[in-house]
Order: sequence, then C-alpha cells, then structure tokens
Amino acid sequence: MLVAGLSTGHVVGLAVVAAIFIAFALISSFVMPRRHPDFPGRAGLSVFVIASFVLFGAMLTAVEVFGRESEPAKAGNEQAVGTKTTPVGTVFQVQEKEFRIVLPAAARKTLQPGTYAFAVHNGGKLAHDLAVQAKSSGKVAKTKLIQPGGDATLTVTLTKGLYDVFCTVPGHRQAGMEARLTVS
Repeated sequence: MLVAGLSTGHVVGLAVVAAIFIAFALISSFVMPRRHPDFPGRAGLSVFVIASFVLFGAMLTAVEVFGRESEPAKAGNEQAVGTKTTPVGTVFQVQEKEFRIVLPAAARKTLQPGTYAFAVHNGGKLAHDLAVQAKSSGKVAKTKLIQPGGDATLTVTLTKGLYDVFCTVPGHRQAGMEARLTVS
C-alpha cells in the first residue's frame, strides 16, 4: 500500500534498494551455502555481518527518504475546489475515526455556493486525512495526514455541483470513510 501512494521516482528508488537487499538475502541463503558448505565460515563471517548491517541500514534509509510524504504548500491547506474565491462563510466541525466521517447536520443539507472551512479532528487510532473532490471537474483539495488525536483545517470554495468528501489513505474510503456534499 505504501508503494501505491509514492511518485514514480520514489517507487523506482525504493524498488532498487529493495531489489539489492532481497538479492543479497537470497544469494547468501540459498546460493552460497550450496557452493561453499561452510559459508560464511570464520574468515568471511565479519564481512558477511558488515554487509548485512550496511544493506539493512540502506533499506531503512531508503524507506525513510523515498517513503516520506510531500509537505503541503500552505500551512493552512487552503485550496480551491470551485472557481469562486470569497471569505470563509461557515466552519464545519468534522470528526474522523475508523472507518467513518461525521459531518455536522448543516453540511448534510444542500449548501449555497461559497467558501467553507472544515475543522477536522481525528478521534481514531489510525492516521487519516480529509479530501473534498468536485464530481464535475475531479479537482481535489485535502488536508495533510492527521495523526490520532490531531486536528487540521481545510478551506475550500464550492460552486454548484456534487462533492465527495473522503479519506485518501488507501483502503479507508472503501471501508466507509466517505460522505457527499450538495451545492446549489
């Protein structure tokens, strides 16, 4: 699942390091003992141990470097989904937990076009985010990944149409973390 969320460059970097680590493990487990029954032996043991630790460290570093999420451009995560830009009219308190998004009753009614803020609290035990996607254009605005107990705010400008509200963490939307907004 981690690989699905990474960019192509990150996937390639992580795959190369993983392939080297896996090749070393397979060769040292299956090929070398067959050719040299005393592998790694007394003389080669220190080289084998050092190589194991170096490759293990390289794999951890690759996961840390290539698996890192990109930081949002703005601290407030203000992104326009629609085309209008007006001051924030309404702030909705949104609760997220496994595996549901709880919107206030006012957000479940038909909304007027305008700018809305979603103050999101993660009351669950897993990290979540909140995304708002316009059905007509496919444009998406989302918060950063919110750790358990954390908060984030997403400000979006909504024009007439339907919008999906969901968590983008792989598998969460399919597990029920989604809702719909109607603007007319």
